[in-house]
Amino acid sequence: MSPAVLLDFYGTLAHARTWGPTREEVLRKRGFEVPADLTERWRDEAADGREHLEHSVSAEHYIAWEQARMRSYVEACGVGPDDADLLVEELYTATKSFELQAYPEVPAVLTELRDRKITVAVCSNWDWHLDRAMAQAGLDELVDVMVTSAQAGARKPHPRIFERTLEVAGITDRADVVFAGDSWGADVEGPAAMGMRPVHIWRPEWDEERDPPPPLTDGVVRLPDLSGLLDLV
Repeated sequence: MSPAVLLDFYGTLAHARTWGPTREEVLRKRGFEVPADLTERWRDEAADGREHLEHSVSAEHYIAWEQARMRSYVEACGVGPDDADLLVEELYTATKSFELQAYPEVPAVLTELRDRKITVAVCSNWDWHLDRAMAQAGLDELVDVMVTSAQAGARKPHPRIFERTLEVAGITDRADVVFAGDSWGADVEGPAAMGMRPVHIWRPEWDEERDPPPPLTDGVVRLPDLSGLLDLV
């Protein structure tokens, strides 16, 4: 039996029913356009594995860093000092405006894992307040540990976030730890490099929404939802 199961959050446990306006929509409403190359540069800056340890001292430090990055973004769109503060506030509010719901099988799976005395930990590339998102999805009381990239100071697949989650969960032997998630680099390659057993979640409805998943490598199991995890631990 696995001593612990580590789980990604978004795309694995829950998904958005609704999202707030996009950055482009917020700026366009105020009469500004996003340069063609800015979206790609912004995405590269926030790529998996990014470290930001100095900004993860506290929630206040992290939020200040988020807002400073947004200010750089709006200034790159030609927003002047008089409008920048307003746009940053609107962008920050937009990024937190979502309605999340758990995938149908998830509550029962989490409940069964804990009934088996398996430690259940969430390890997510998310902001400081994952507990709020988990609560919105009705999952906050069904797990033992929640660790985010904001708190750990690095995004998956950086080793630091995995090490932090294992430490908080009190797990010293990672060989029997299962990590389940939907992102190949962050949730499969990263955990495998740390000596954990990766499980790739790929829901059938994604076949028409996403590029095909990579071929399975040795030791990786792919499941159509989280329910099959109960047969692996």
